[in-house]
Amino acid sequence: MKVALVYDRVNKFGGAERVLLALHQIFPDAPLYTLVYDSKSAPWAKDFKIISTFLNHIRFLQHKHEWLAPIAAMAFESLDLRDFDVIISVTSSDAKAVITKPNQLHICYCLTPTRYFWSGEEQYSQDKKFKIIPQWLKHYFRTTDLLISQRPDQYIAISKEVKDRILKYYYRDSSVIYPSIEDKFYSKDLIPMSERDGYLIVSRLVPYKKVDLAIHAFNILKKPLTVVGIGSELQHLKNISESTITFVGAVSDERLIEYYRHARAVIFPQEEDYGLVPIEAQANGTPVIAYDRGGALETIVSDKTGLFFDQQTPESLVKAVEKFEKAKISPQDCYQNSLRFNNQNFKKNFTAKITELWLNHLAHPATKVLSAN
Repeated sequence: MKVALVYDRVNKFGGAERVLLALHQIFPDAPLYTLVYDSKSAPWAKDFKIISTFLNHIRFLQHKHEWLAPIAAMAFESLDLRDFDVIISVTSSDAKAVITKPNQLHICYCLTPTRYFWSGEEQYSQDKKFKIIPQWLKHYFRTTDLLISQRPDQYIAISKEVKDRILKYYYRDSSVIYPSIEDKFYSKDLIPMSERDGYLIVSRLVPYKKVDLAIHAFNILKKPLTVVGIGSELQHLKNISESTITFVGAVSDERLIEYYRHARAVIFPQEEDYGLVPIEAQANGTPVIAYDRGGALETIVSDKTGLFFDQQTPESLVKAVEKFEKAKISPQDCYQNSLRFNNQNFKKNFTAKITELWLNHLAHPATKVLSAN
């Protein structure tokens, strides 16, 4: 079984890229096909064989991928994947557009249906970059996304939340396999809650992550909050922060682990498709205070490994933090819960599912011929 991986773009690092690294451990010989690739901003990909589309020859577009939206699907269609048995597209956007033959099996490991067309459309409509897009072009993008969503033979979702979205927006069924966190995030020496100080956010600093909500809440609480991450909202967030809030930028994983280990709790204010941060936090014995929507509901055990707040307002978060201060949450319980999402389980579950789907495909070769017509 010869496997190829396809991903939207290789020019940053975040949760999706950690998923790709886990898949690389399972399929070390699988090349990674992508829209654009910048080796300087994606050193994590140095061990992959990267094959990019023709658009990568225009260097300034390597970090202007949003400009490529009208032709991204077409670019993925141009990729030659004929030598592979199984193609695994890992995507929240256009990578699922690749074209495969009836003898091949295309499995989409879906991070979420394209967020700015579907589940996140209302949020993105407030962004000034999206406001200038004419309505007819938005309709074209949505129609194209719906069309290419039918190309994968099978879907695997990263969470039950994403499974529901795939059914709602793409009318496709899917199975669920939770992504793992890396082994290095599991702390063998858990720090007691009595020895921890301050709260933590680990996030890209972009609008939908709702870091501003946490800033406003901790301005009210007057409690220390450390913010790990970079992004377009950095300066704005600094401008609205008071003296108890500290920004440390992007940090190494080793330093990040130390932040996790010493925090009283991690704040997770956004509605996420899945979210690796709550699991990484719990692997270090650290509870999570999260908005009660999305993937966090699947990874945090209420009142045992964290607490939820029910409205995305500073006041709701303030109440949750005050409740947390009176709660008795065990670092050991957090650690034990995180073991459900370890790398060993992911490898076992993902390998078994791919093998099952491939054997079914071989046993029923007519299935794809019919679906391709």
